[in-house]
Amino acid sequence: MTEEIAAFDAYQRTTNAVIQEITDDGVVLDRTVFYPRGGGQPGDTGMLVTGGGPIPVLDTFKKGGEVSHRIEDGNLTAGMDVEAVIDWDRRHLLMRTHTALHALSAVIWRDFDAKVTGGNMEPGTARMDFELESISMDFGQEVAEVLNAELSRDLEVSVHFLPREVALADPDLIRTKVNLLPDFIDPIRVIDIDGLDKQADGGTHVRSTAEVGRVLVTRTESKGKANKRIRIELAG
Repeated sequence: MTEEIAAFDAYQRTTNAVIQEITDDGVVLDRTVFYPRGGGQPGDTGMLVTGGGPIPVLDTFKKGGEVSHRIEDGNLTAGMDVEAVIDWDRRHLLMRTHTALHALSAVIWRDFDAKVTGGNMEPGTARMDFELESISMDFGQEVAEVLNAELSRDLEVSVHFLPREVALADPDLIRTKVNLLPDFIDPIRVIDIDGLDKQADGGTHVRSTAEVGRVLVTRTESKGKANKRIRIELAG
């Protein structure tokens, strides 16, 4: 199994690695800093650097439990040493976006007692759906003010791993309408925003809410009965 460095340290940008396998889907390494897409977060892009030069990585995903790096082309073979290098600017923007979504879900859960019904993100923009019956015309502006006030508190964001039975015994850790955690995941990775939010999550995050910056609520929509969508965008 590939050692997934991003699960423990989202700030590591490069690592030396050895190619374990090359399949029709991509390149499997013994260790990687690339995050495989999942939970609404896109997979990392970047490059694999060899003695012959850099080879672009177009996407990262999991298949059969292994992390696969999709490349355009390259003269690669199993056993070869490479340097895995992520596109840091893109990754960091995704980290800020992901932490903003967690803060948003915390505010909606705390103030409106509403669970998440869906979500997705791209670098700098995202949407999240909530189990809300109705929202006012000023709902987006009100949420934005509360959300930015929480982010400006410079709250620490940390990663913990809990035994599955301990994590599932805490109802606050599963904020989605449906529990999306496969039965085989144990321990469960938890993202803790100090004093604001604690959720089971596999994605990458910044170390502090202040690092997110200011967030705009660009639109609110009704997606049906008891399902309302909030779209956000990082201001800079």
